[in-house]
Amino acid sequence: MSKIPISVCMIAKNEEKHIDECLKRLEFYGFEIVVTDTGSTDRTVEIAKKYTDKVFEFEWVNDFSAARNYCVSHASNNWILTLDCDEYVHSIDVSSLRMMMQKHPRAVGEIRMKSLVQSRGVTSYAVDVVRRFYNKNYYFFEGAIHEQIQAKDERQRGKAFEEITLPMEVIHHGYNLTPEEMNKKSERNLTMLYKALETDPNNTYMLYQAAHSESMRGNYFEAIPLYEKALGIIDTVTCEFERLMIMALGVDYVRTGQFQKAVEVMERYADQCRTAKYMFTHANVLLDSGDHLRALLLYIKAIMMPDADTLGVNKLHCFENIIRIYTELGNTEMADLFRQRYEECRQENDKIVNR
Repeated sequence: MSKIPISVCMIAKNEEKHIDECLKRLEFYGFEIVVTDTGSTDRTVEIAKKYTDKVFEFEWVNDFSAARNYCVSHASNNWILTLDCDEYVHSIDVSSLRMMMQKHPRAVGEIRMKSLVQSRGVTSYAVDVVRRFYNKNYYFFEGAIHEQIQAKDERQRGKAFEEITLPMEVIHHGYNLTPEEMNKKSERNLTMLYKALETDPNNTYMLYQAAHSESMRGNYFEAIPLYEKALGIIDTVTCEFERLMIMALGVDYVRTGQFQKAVEVMERYADQCRTAKYMFTHANVLLDSGDHLRALLLYIKAIMMPDADTLGVNKLHCFENIIRIYTELGNTEMADLFRQRYEECRQENDKIVNR
């Protein structure tokens, strides 16, 4: 296969569990691979050197952007694809990707990442949209934690990116953790997030991430004020994390018994958040609040949305709730119809989880 001028850049620390499989899956595509190690004490560096001679060391300074930008500085190509060691590429349409690069030289590329998650000992998956592809002449990473791609030209700051969806399938294994492992990860993140908020207390993205980490630990009453503060700063919803923040707040209102607040916040932003994920979460809030008929309507709308594939395993939950509500209503014919759709969806979910 002819080489494509892309450098895959990744930072690593004690990733011997994942890095071999990650790099093995990249070999076929002929990309340049650049690995920056931030202090591993296992075989991470040894394994990385099997696949590339571009393995560098970086002294960890509690700043993910600093490490990523250092890694990118050693890339030979202008186009950068950033991956983590626990993210495995399953397929790339290289011809389509090459055409995208030629047609959209200043675009930022998004991956619809399938993240394996563990709940009560059962593995399923969620879909996250992540920005991971860019031209280093125009962009770099910014933010000590939960780093984001940012324009180098300050005149472009705050403006919307031209975005493209990359023709590739990537499965993320890093969230397939036990509750203890997830709690430890959230605790580490919170330490860095609160430190960042000390110097930039109105940073809505950091407020969202801190709230999300608190919620992951079950600290819903600590998470809610952080979400509310961030929403109080935002005028209109313009990006993905803001939609995720509203959904998370609605869910945490439900978890704390504040059902009316949950319904109000979901409905306040519904016109600005026309996505399958938002519609699914809105339906859940209505269901938990006792409004089963409106929930049914939104579940059906969610599975028919153009971006319904972003629901991941929640598409399966849509079908489960549709069947449940139709059964409650005594409409066995419609319940049976959706059972067939449910089974097709379940088989697709199993294929992804068991790859």
